Amino acid sequence: MANRIVIDPVTRIEGHAKISIYLDDQGEVTDARFHVTEFRGFEKFCEGRPFWEMPAITARVCGICPVSHLLASAKAGDRLLAVQIPPAAEKLRRLMNLGQIIQSHALSFFHLSSPDLLLGWESDPAQRNLFGLMAAEPDLARGGIRLRQFGQTVIEHLGGRKIHPSWAVPGGVRSGLSEAGKADIRDRIPAAKTTILSALERFKQQLEGLGQEAHIFGNFPSLFMGLVAPDGTWEHYDGHLRFVDSGGNIIADRLDPSDYREFIGEAVQPDSYLKSPYYRPLGYPDQAEHCRLESGLYRVGPLARLNICDRIGTPLAEQELHQFRQHGTVNGTVNSSFFYHYARLIEILTCIERIEVALEDLELQSDRLRARADVNQQEAVGVSEAPRGTLFHHYQIDANGLLTQVNLIIATGQNNLAMNRTVAQIARHYIHGPDIPEPLLNRVEAGIRAFDPCLSCSTHAAGQMPLHLQLISAEGEVLDQRYR
Repeated sequence: MANRIVIDPVTRIEGHAKISIYLDDQGEVTDARFHVTEFRGFEKFCEGRPFWEMPAITARVCGICPVSHLLASAKAGDRLLAVQIPPAAEKLRRLMNLGQIIQSHALSFFHLSSPDLLLGWESDPAQRNLFGLMAAEPDLARGGIRLRQFGQTVIEHLGGRKIHPSWAVPGGVRSGLSEAGKADIRDRIPAAKTTILSALERFKQQLEGLGQEAHIFGNFPSLFMGLVAPDGTWEHYDGHLRFVDSGGNIIADRLDPSDYREFIGEAVQPDSYLKSPYYRPLGYPDQAEHCRLESGLYRVGPLARLNICDRIGTPLAEQELHQFRQHGTVNGTVNSSFFYHYARLIEILTCIERIEVALEDLELQSDRLRARADVNQQEAVGVSEAPRGTLFHHYQIDANGLLTQVNLIIATGQNNLAMNRTVAQIARHYIHGPDIPEPLLNRVEAGIRAFDPCLSCSTHAAGQMPLHLQLISAEGEVLDQRYR
C-alpha cells in the first residue's frame, strides 16, 4: 500500500503551495514534489498594457525583491527602445541592486534561517523564530536588522522609497543620488561591514556541528547557472550566462540571455502552477534520470553564482570565497544546498565592498540619466541577478508599444526541480514508516528555506511557514497529521 505525506499549505509570493512526499509499501520515501497551488497571472494580465508601465507593474510580483523585477523590466524596455543607457544610469542601477541583494539576504539569513542554525533544529518551536533569537542572541539579531536596514537605505536614497520605488524606467533612471544620500550610505558602511564579518565567523564556527545537515540538505550533483562578467568575475546586473557542472567544468559560456530559449526549456507539471525550467541540451530530468550523465536540472542563486564565477572581485569576499570552496569537491563545486546560507553571507560582504568603491565614482553625480527614444524593437529580453537567482523578463509588443506576450522566468521556478530533490533527500533520511517525527516539519521547512524561495520571503515574518502535514493512505484515510 503506497502512502503520501502532504504538507499543506506552504506559501509562495503572497500565495500558497504544498509539498507531497510519496512513500512505497514499506513506508520508505520514493519521491517528493513541490506544488504551487495558486495562480498569480502576471504574464496574462500584463498583455495589452504599454511596456512603459512594466517596471512599476512587475515590481509588485514580490514585496521583498521588487527592485529585481524593476531592473529586469527596465532592461527589457531599454532593448525595446534599442538604446544604450547613460553610464551614470547603469552605475546607479547597479548600486540599487547591490542594496537589494543585501537587504534580501539579510532577511533570509538573520530573520528566517539563523533560528535553526543557532537555536537548534529540534529546539522548542515556540522559541525557534526571530523573537527567540532576539532573546538568545540580541546582538546578532540587532545586527541583522540594521544590516537589512542598510540595504533598504541604499534603495530609498536612490528611488525615494524602500519598497516598490518608481525609479528605473526604459532608457535609464528618474533621478540620481544626492550628496546627502551618498554621505548617509558611506557613514553606515563600517557598521555593516563589522556585522557581516562577525556573522561569517559565527557561521563558520557553527559549521563544525552541522556536518549532517550539510550532507543531507540537497547534496547532489547538478548544473549551476548565472551571470558572469566578461572576464569571469562575479556579476549581478549584466554580463553573459554561464553553465557549470558539479565537477566545476564550464559546459556553456558567453551565452546571450536574449537567446535563453535555445538553452532553457520550461516544463509544466500538471500538479503545480510553478514552471520547471531545465537546461535544454541535457533534457528534462525525467528523460535522463537513468543516465549516468547529469540531467538538465540546474540551480541558480547565491550558491550557483559562487560556483560559476572565476573570482568575486573584492578583497575581503575573495578570501571568504577561497574558504567557501574548501567545502566543495576537488577542483569542483560546492554541491550541498545547505551552503546557500554561507554563499549569502559572502555575497552580502562583496556587495558592501562594491558599494564602498562605487560611492567614490564622480559620475554618480551626473544629471544625464536617461536616453529617450520610441519603439525600435518589438521583442526584447531583460535579465538581471535577483537575490534568489537569475531573473528573465521577455516582452513582445506591437507597433504601438502594447504588450502582446509576456514571459517571466523567476529564480524560484528555476530551483523547483532542485527543491523537489532536496525535500526527498531530507525525507528519506527521517521518514521510515507511517508516523511523522515532529522534527521533520522543521527539517522540511529548513530544506526549502535554504533556497530562500519567494514563498519563504512573503510569509516568514516570524521565522516559520504555516504547515499542515498529513499522512494519507492509498484509500484516502488520514493516518496521522500535525499542524504548525
